[in-house]
Amino acid sequence: MPDLFADFKRTKEYLVCIDADGCMMDNMEVKHKECFCPAFVDAFDLQSASRYARECWEFVNLYSRNRGCHRFKAVTKALRLFYARPEVIERGLRVIDASPMEQWAQNTEVLSHPALENYVRTHPDCHESLTRSLAWSSELEEFITKIVRGITPFPHVKDVLRKLREQADLVLVSATRHETLIKENTPTGVAELFHFITGQEYGTKAQIIARLLEIGGYEKEKVLKIGDAPGDHEAAETNGILFYPVIPRAESKSWKRLETEGAAMFFAGSYRNALMPQLLEEFYETLLAEAPWETAPA
Repeated sequence: MPDLFADFKRTKEYLVCIDADGCMMDNMEVKHKECFCPAFVDAFDLQSASRYARECWEFVNLYSRNRGCHRFKAVTKALRLFYARPEVIERGLRVIDASPMEQWAQNTEVLSHPALENYVRTHPDCHESLTRSLAWSSELEEFITKIVRGITPFPHVKDVLRKLREQADLVLVSATRHETLIKENTPTGVAELFHFITGQEYGTKAQIIARLLEIGGYEKEKVLKIGDAPGDHEAAETNGILFYPVIPRAESKSWKRLETEGAAMFFAGSYRNALMPQLLEEFYETLLAEAPWETAPA
């Protein structure tokens, strides 16, 4: 198997790893509301309670602390929330057990569409949660190809990238397919600002960062992860590096603050103690720990 990192070469003293969807590119809303969720309703036959399916999907993927989790983890989380809702139970929908899909997602060496496709092909008697998840993943890719176009980066993104790349190697670290990243980021002129682009085929975000640290030999205090989801923060913490949150629904403000304040602190070595704790507090205050319908008064 070829080494996907064979072309990566360290050129700078610093490394900045940046997420794409919802962090750098303003595409989370259109992808989840117009692609992921409609495919979710179709693949799992949730049409008779589609309102609740949509609420569950958007909560998991846009507004909760699960925001940004891998698609195959998101689909099982959304299913569990959906089937537990009293409004859905009243309708008597047949429940599809998500456990086999959860177990596969937890145990697979590579969490990706091709990996699930290969598993389903080699296990023809596998549980329907896996076959339906594969059908869902294929359908949403069709929707993305058809619907997602004209996407632009958030304001200030290009200016920040140009500023960062003067002193740092820039690597796009995303759970999106590599092919999709190239397709969506090239027309905007963003792709050319990166030294290296990685997608889900390269591993989890934590695994990708670990590999970059191994190859480049960067000092961990000189490595920054920029992301819009708790999973990005977790990937940074796992590797002992710094994290800059792009706060959902305040993305432009976050990028402007990175341009005017955060970048200088990062390169000066003061970011971890001077600004990061405050930004993390703001970040987690924005994301919900519980679904609104679970905490609403009876």
